Amino acid sequence: MYARFPDFLTPYLFSFEFLGFHFALTWYALSYIVGIICAWYLLVLITKKHRLWANDESPFTPQNVEDLMTYLILGIILGGRLGYVIFYNPHFYFNHPIKVLYLWEGGMSFHGGFLGVVLGALYFALKNKKPLLAMGDIIAVSTPPGLFLGRLANFINQELWGRPTNSVLGIEFTKPPASICPESWIYDICTRHPSQLYEASLEGLILGTSLLLLVFLFNALKSPGRTMGLFFFGYGAARILVELFREADLQYVSIENPLGYIIFLPGGTGLSMGQSLSLPMVIVGLVFFVLSFRKVRTNDS
Repeated sequence: MYARFPDFLTPYLFSFEFLGFHFALTWYALSYIVGIICAWYLLVLITKKHRLWANDESPFTPQNVEDLMTYLILGIILGGRLGYVIFYNPHFYFNHPIKVLYLWEGGMSFHGGFLGVVLGALYFALKNKKPLLAMGDIIAVSTPPGLFLGRLANFINQELWGRPTNSVLGIEFTKPPASICPESWIYDICTRHPSQLYEASLEGLILGTSLLLLVFLFNALKSPGRTMGLFFFGYGAARILVELFREADLQYVSIENPLGYIIFLPGGTGLSMGQSLSLPMVIVGLVFFVLSFRKVRTNDS
């Protein structure tokens, strides 16, 4: 038993011709737009609720949020694109450098966008003398909606698909190459793990809900670094887990390395690029999370 990819879903929300020009809006572009709007809304909401902060006073104003969003958007776009170019397809873009500018062809990396956001936020915080940990906390809690929408768009585009499976979770994708299984596949229908939906659930819904509860019910913003620490750890752990079900990156696959590992471990196992980039997030997240409790105890004493 399996599900077939819905035929009515296409990469385009709408598409039309007018005066010889082609106009279209893709679900992927819409996911970025709506994700940024959601992030802006959450940032403003949190900065206005002074009771959530230490001493019942927010270190940020709505005007700070508007200024910050400019740096975050630049970080997402530039970092996400350059991250994809460097981490996932450097050989192709080295030979076709102009293609780096072809954003409409797709190719964005979360980890690259993450680094871009970190650099943008760091510059803004230093320039405006704002607390770094507090800024990291509010950015962390505002990020999951965009992750959720982005993974849904990946699913609609039939990209970043999972490995073949004959379990009840399998989906028959209809667009090549997702619809084509390896020659070793013995079943009539090629079904794959919908790894995009796994990530949407873990990185978006579950992580996002956990962060909101941490902030609004458990006053985590009063302990700088705690919310950011949970985000780092939660995203990294979710990504490492889902990579076990996700199809390996083609550029790292070979006959000797069918699972596309870039770091090899004993026992014939290893880490993919996504896992290798996520592992430091788990470690750093744990450090921030633990130190946030230590800081509270020190203040209380």
